[in-house]
Amino acid sequence: MIIVVMGVTGVGKTTIGSALALKLGCDFKDADAYHSAANIEKMSHGIPLTDADRIPWLEAMRAVLGSYAADDQGVVLACSALRESYRAILGKDLILTWIYLKASADVICQRIEHRHGHFAKEDLLKSQFDTLEEPRDVIVVNAEPPEDQVVAEAMSKLTAQQQVSQ
Repeated sequence: MIIVVMGVTGVGKTTIGSALALKLGCDFKDADAYHSAANIEKMSHGIPLTDADRIPWLEAMRAVLGSYAADDQGVVLACSALRESYRAILGKDLILTWIYLKASADVICQRIEHRHGHFAKEDLLKSQFDTLEEPRDVIVVNAEPPEDQVVAEAMSKLTAQQQVSQ
């Protein structure tokens, strides 16, 4: 199973995605690792990425997901995937399970204020919400409770979805 945990910066994609991968016994990949140095530089200065900045990044992750699919291996990818067009690039010719972590801007702002060592700061959050096209037909998980509750909700909804599709 290939799972993409998506949402705006600071919502908990890496935290929840890595916990899910551990529970599922599969690899975890973070989209931040696929950004170019130029993209990281822009974001660290509060400059939102353009679609032109994002396309090579999305295509690199699509290639990684494709290799997991070709090897019939499971992986969880944490990636913002804010627009439908971005999700289309990531999912081209693949079967993906999407988990959308959803939380209020206030909650996310508080989290961003307390995290250290990440290039995306609070000033990017507004542009993330402005860019976000909320997905349909995905697993939606409330990302506001503590981590263990978010992971439990995600696992419960994944299990329910698997039972329905069998």
